[in-house]
Amino acid sequence: MTVTTSEWGRVAEDGTVYVRTPDGERPVGQYPEGTADEALDFYVKRYDELAGSVHLLEQRVNAGVVSPDEATEAVRNLRTQVVDAHAVGDLTSLVGRLDSLLPVISQQRQARRAERAQKAAEAKDAKERLVAEAEKLAESNDWRNGANRLRQLLDAWKALPRIDRSADDQLWRRFSTARTSYTRRRKSHFAEQNEKREAARVVKQRLVKEAESLAGSREWGVTAGAYRDLMRQWKAAGPAPREVEDELWGRFRGAQDTFFGARDAAMAAQDSEFAANAEAKEKLLVEAEALVPVTDVAAAKRAIRDIAERWDAIGKVPRDQIRPLEDRMRAVEQAIRGIEEEKWRRTDPEKSARADDMVAKLQEAIGKVESDLERARTAGDGKRVTELEENLASRRAFLEMAERASADYS
Repeated sequence: MTVTTSEWGRVAEDGTVYVRTPDGERPVGQYPEGTADEALDFYVKRYDELAGSVHLLEQRVNAGVVSPDEATEAVRNLRTQVVDAHAVGDLTSLVGRLDSLLPVISQQRQARRAERAQKAAEAKDAKERLVAEAEKLAESNDWRNGANRLRQLLDAWKALPRIDRSADDQLWRRFSTARTSYTRRRKSHFAEQNEKREAARVVKQRLVKEAESLAGSREWGVTAGAYRDLMRQWKAAGPAPREVEDELWGRFRGAQDTFFGARDAAMAAQDSEFAANAEAKEKLLVEAEALVPVTDVAAAKRAIRDIAERWDAIGKVPRDQIRPLEDRMRAVEQAIRGIEEEKWRRTDPEKSARADDMVAKLQEAIGKVESDLERARTAGDGKRVTELEENLASRRAFLEMAERASADYS
């Protein structure tokens, strides 16, 4: 601002420089070595420096780059400098400009307070969600992912601002308790698992020794059953420690492979030996299957008994042919047995007597109904005639069925 010598200050003859204010003049200093204009110019520059400081502070406050407390302190300090300044210029306007910053700072303080309150509420909500998830994890058995997730929750907690101390401490206690509970349960779980794995190691080491002791056995059936029992025990034992599980399983499976490999080789040799027996039984089956369909039950029974004796005398066949050959022979035997049972059913004396008795009773009942019907017709009783005709038709239908059944047993 350009200040004239007549507007904001003057220089006395003794070199004293005065500044004009609404309260009157006051001396601000002396400049004895120069002219009056130089003296006045020196103190005007001081004013310009103060005005620059006021302008800079206005920019910083209006931009919100300084906190309300820092801004208030800066306004207070600069105002004191302006009020008592050894400078020439419109000091009153500078004071006014500084005072006008105080309402702005007050609004900024309220806005920041509201912002802090909102952030605190958001932080509280976020921490409550973290606590809820941590407490849920604390009750879970997610031992694989739970620990990693709790570490992530802890990092998220640290990234959030603190809220009021009481609420923050309460939520932290819950969060910390959940982590401690989960960690304690997780350690207990893995300790228990380690105990089980160590117990499984002992069991499987014993099973391996038993399996290896059986590997050279040639008692195929008994030993195969023993290996099945050992396998059930192996599965029931559960996993051993990882560093020995594969090694123990390799030994166990190797012993089995040795035994079953030897058994398969022996069975293959035996199957080759029994191949001729299978061919003999095939010929017997052709003879047996020729008995079906059965025309003479007694002759078929004699023939199948003779074939069965020769079948047993032949002996064993290869394993893969046992079931097909036995099934074909069984089918012939069942066919003969079915014809025999049907014949017995048709000639059963007791059932035949019951069927004949039923026919006789129905015939007697029908004769009585016919007599009643004739009397009703003579009497002209139409309603009674209709009832008796229906009754007679029903009994005659039953008689027809009974006569067919009786004929089956004749």
